Amino acid sequence: MNLPLFANVAIFIVLLVVLAKIGNTRWSLSKRVLAGLVIGVLFGLCLHALYGADHPVLKESIAWFNIVGNGYVQLLQMIVMPLVFVSILSAVARLHNAAALGKISVLTISVLLFTTAIAAVVGVFVTWLFNLNANGLVQGAQETARLAMLQSHYVGKVADLTTPQLLLSLVPKNPFADLTGASPTSIICVVVFAAFLGVAALHLLRDDQPKGERVLSAIDVLQAWVMKLVRLVMTLTPFGVLALMTKVVASSNINDIIKLGGFVLASYLGLAIMFAVHALLLSLNGVNPKRFFQKVWPVITFAFTSRSSAATIPLNVEAQTRRLGIPESIASFSASFGATIGQNGCAGLYPTMLAVMVAPTVGINPFDPLWIATLVGIVTLSSAGVAGVGGGATFAALIVLPTMGLPVTLVALLISIEPLIDMGRTALNVNGAMTAGTLTSQWLKQTDKALLNSDVDNNIELAHR
Repeated sequence: MNLPLFANVAIFIVLLVVLAKIGNTRWSLSKRVLAGLVIGVLFGLCLHALYGADHPVLKESIAWFNIVGNGYVQLLQMIVMPLVFVSILSAVARLHNAAALGKISVLTISVLLFTTAIAAVVGVFVTWLFNLNANGLVQGAQETARLAMLQSHYVGKVADLTTPQLLLSLVPKNPFADLTGASPTSIICVVVFAAFLGVAALHLLRDDQPKGERVLSAIDVLQAWVMKLVRLVMTLTPFGVLALMTKVVASSNINDIIKLGGFVLASYLGLAIMFAVHALLLSLNGVNPKRFFQKVWPVITFAFTSRSSAATIPLNVEAQTRRLGIPESIASFSASFGATIGQNGCAGLYPTMLAVMVAPTVGINPFDPLWIATLVGIVTLSSAGVAGVGGGATFAALIVLPTMGLPVTLVALLISIEPLIDMGRTALNVNGAMTAGTLTSQWLKQTDKALLNSDVDNNIELAHR
């Protein structure tokens, strides 16, 4: 290890130690995550100023930083399937009434798909407003490598699926394979399997109460066990965020970001519009949007910094039950479904913007009303089963673009700004899930209004209970 590389790694380790010392204070997890974000950005800027984006020493340093950053992402991927499985299984088992399952799931999924359809329309609007198109985007070495990876890992699995085949792929046939993430639609298959298993537990409880009660008790133990695992991984979030932000900032090409600045601005305008749409829906259904956002702000900030809808599920459920007065069964459904179905940012806004940008390159008028209606329908339908940890937006785009007869190259050309937009998309996804849970609870008249309308102390830390 040469001296500059050794110095970079040593400084990185010192920063991790400093962040760990902060963790020993009374700072909440969300504050420590933000501290990791700020430290990572500052360290990344220093490295970028010292070496530039393509210096060999910087690349070697990032390879060492990736032990923490990519290691954290892999741990998130490790907990996704157990977390989604146990959340749905526990939610169904707690209903003690299989009939209620239909109402909750239909209402929750309807809200998620409806808001995804709105997000698709917003995507068309902001792309038109900023006059974005794919012409002039250059495919460099990094983008070429990204495209090759997409073609080998995604395109062959999802791009050639017809709509009936896509719907059929959401039905589990080997739940054990799906628990390993064997296919791009594995998460939604796990959701379906867990729901069936939960209904079977309810039937067992009805037919053989002693055995049914033992099964329900085992489910409670399993949920507590998995949640302990999740919280253990979540405590590592500040360190993962520090490493990931250092990598993103240090290796970013400023010229590429400036060149794609219009897409970044359009994306965040679209995200802001969708947050306003959520607020409007809440307001129309008797929920004060200002109080709602005050209560869920720690969850949104965690989603923004972690870039993981799935990892945010425990905080999502806890915010809904302890701050918004929503029953745990509804909260668990909306949090889990929201991490896999109808993600407003990753599955709604993003693929729509790409489709509208790339359509003119193949001679299609992207503002033809019939084409837009088709696009919105495809985006809404394909939003089922989008992964809740990194790559969900890519998966969604690789379904939508080929289905609309469009090339997938643009997905690779935006790699330099992907992390920057993904933070905002994830925050919107999670807020959409909490909005769906809140609306479902309101419609079923199960909300604890006293808790919903109570004041909130923003210093309460959900993750440390």
